[in-house]
Amino acid sequence: MTTPLLTRLHGIRHTDGWIFGTMLLSACLSLAASFVLSIDALRLAADPGTSLSCNINDVISCGTVATSWQAQLFGFPNAFLGLVAEPVVITIAVASLGGVRFPRWFMLAAQVVYALGLVFAYWLFSQSMFVIGALCPWCLLVTVSTTLVFATLTHVNIRDGNLFLPPRAQAAAKRFIDADLDLIAVTIWILVLILAIVLKYGPALLA
Repeated sequence: MTTPLLTRLHGIRHTDGWIFGTMLLSACLSLAASFVLSIDALRLAADPGTSLSCNINDVISCGTVATSWQAQLFGFPNAFLGLVAEPVVITIAVASLGGVRFPRWFMLAAQVVYALGLVFAYWLFSQSMFVIGALCPWCLLVTVSTTLVFATLTHVNIRDGNLFLPPRAQAAAKRFIDADLDLIAVTIWILVLILAIVLKYGPALLA
């Protein structure tokens, strides 16, 4: 039996204020993390031996991650991509909070581009976990915030029919978000990420 409080919370979560507000906050966090990572990359370029504030131990070490080849996959620090991409997301979120509605093709393009960004973020996460053997707190913040931006973008695009899905697929996707299953899925996914980190590194995280 649904209580009035749950009904109200459900309604709030599907409002533009909640959706784009979450998108805006997540993108701002990702932008802030990208800015810090960019500064750290410039510091390391000037002095490879410099000690970063988030070099806590052998596992939590921004310096170890930042000096790997994966951190500059395209020949420049990956964080620079965040400095370019996140302001676009912030613009979309702020404009949408102000009542602007973008064309369907634009929102579809944003979905595709951000999906590529999400894949890249998780590739970097997997490299940190299983190849580099070290974690960067700022990179983890980017991973989580990118996940939240992607989830909110997907939510609004399904709600507004911007993905050009076949009618049956659109109806199924709409029922999925109407039942808040996307929220449950994202929550479980983030918890799985945390569990994976704890299981792999265990006490070494606090050593």
